Amino acid sequence: MPPANRRDFLRSSFTGVAGSLLAGAVPRRARAETSITATGKYNVLFIAVDDLRPQLGCYGQTKMHTPNLDALAARGTLFDRAYCQQAVCSPSRTSLLTGRRPDTTRIYDLQTHFRLHLPDVVTLPQQFKQHGYFTQGFSKIYHGGLDDPASWSVPSWRPSAATYHKPETLAALQKERERLTKEGKLEPTKVLQRDPKTGIPLRVSRPGVQLRGPAWEDPDVPDNALADGQTADEVIRVLREVKDKPFFLAAGFLKPHLAFVAPRKYYDLYPRGSLALADNPFAPKACPEIALTNSGELRAYSDIPSVGPVDDNKALDLIHGYYACTSYIDAQIGRVIDELDRLGLREKTVIILWGDHGWQLGEHGLWCKHTNFEVAARAPLICVAPGQKAVGAKSKALTEFVDIYPTLCELCGLPLPDGLEGTSFAPLLDDPNRPWKEAAFSQYPRGQNMGYSMRTDRYRYTEWGRLNEKPVAVELYDHEKDPDENVNVAHLPENKELVAQLSAQLRKGWREAPPLSGG
Repeated sequence: MPPANRRDFLRSSFTGVAGSLLAGAVPRRARAETSITATGKYNVLFIAVDDLRPQLGCYGQTKMHTPNLDALAARGTLFDRAYCQQAVCSPSRTSLLTGRRPDTTRIYDLQTHFRLHLPDVVTLPQQFKQHGYFTQGFSKIYHGGLDDPASWSVPSWRPSAATYHKPETLAALQKERERLTKEGKLEPTKVLQRDPKTGIPLRVSRPGVQLRGPAWEDPDVPDNALADGQTADEVIRVLREVKDKPFFLAAGFLKPHLAFVAPRKYYDLYPRGSLALADNPFAPKACPEIALTNSGELRAYSDIPSVGPVDDNKALDLIHGYYACTSYIDAQIGRVIDELDRLGLREKTVIILWGDHGWQLGEHGLWCKHTNFEVAARAPLICVAPGQKAVGAKSKALTEFVDIYPTLCELCGLPLPDGLEGTSFAPLLDDPNRPWKEAAFSQYPRGQNMGYSMRTDRYRYTEWGRLNEKPVAVELYDHEKDPDENVNVAHLPENKELVAQLSAQLRKGWREAPPLSGG
């Protein structure tokens, strides 16, 4: 489908179920009284990690080597049930950074800038910039090629490191590059539409054939030979420069996104015999086909079959690589936080860390994200705020990434712009066990249908379909009995009433599931 037609379809069809999801007033805490030129009371260190699932020691993954993220959780609040709004990079990041859900941003793909539909929206860093903060983005904050200059006081910084480093990998890549170039298949991403006022790309093309090497590599190189080590270096350098002024620094780390390339010493943390395959490498029983994916992102890499299952040896390679990259990122984030502390900024800075969505490591026979399953929608979220009452706490409250915008504004004393579609979870930093939301909402498009998914305290319920039509498929997973979502029980006669109840709740949407009053 051509981009313009697909966009029109998404606008007309996918916002259908969302009609009820988007109606009414936005629930949120009262606005702080702050003038437009005032500066808030705390700095913000905003840490985004690409494709990071809760594969961390602080999330109960005891075999993981993540001492720095574990230490960060120990000085703040870990949110055990935090959910992205769509399990793919740009829609998730757009939702978080604008404080709006995908059916408002109308961003469902990787080629469209949110300012095409919301030209005047004030982003999260832009709100801080407008209230006297120095704001800067490092590496991937917005999706590649779709940065937002209005968000930053100075242009975003990008690392310059190569992805691969082993000579044999580089030689194979060069040979493939020459072949694709000769055949005219290697085309760069093109800008299809620019903003007439600012010149920023609003729509870019989807690359046809992409030059990819292997899915993993373990070069014997120093940390800053790779992009994320360079990013940590640059964030540390800028921290030293801006330590005496209010700042919002957004540090984006690329790993553990594919390809799983990390210095060998991080691979050495995980002996092959300590690795294990997913316990459920099969589709859920009675799972509709529309809920599944061909793991196409992974199949673009040279050592992965284009069709069929990934064999066990390769699966272990991938798991090994993911773990190594997670430990590599942990080390880089640790360096940044250590410098923040060394500069005496610990009691002056809110730290928030999030992974933009979950990631499937062979669960249900799937890899990457691009689904509505729990393992794709759930991601890490850790928040540390000066003066919070609950330190080292774990909250089971249902939280959403769209809540991060109002939370940071409240913690720093900034007003909330109109139109936000999340709710500040700042109260949970003092009382992590207080009553909270009844549900968290995610969605994912598949062909000409949208899958709307709702996580309640006990269930994950998903409907696939189009506007004003009967769902083409329904999923229901009982997390009390089936936490790995291995059996879809939506079709069972004994669940007919429950399905009707959850369907009604899903269609009422997020506005009808605000935080409950505290005890």
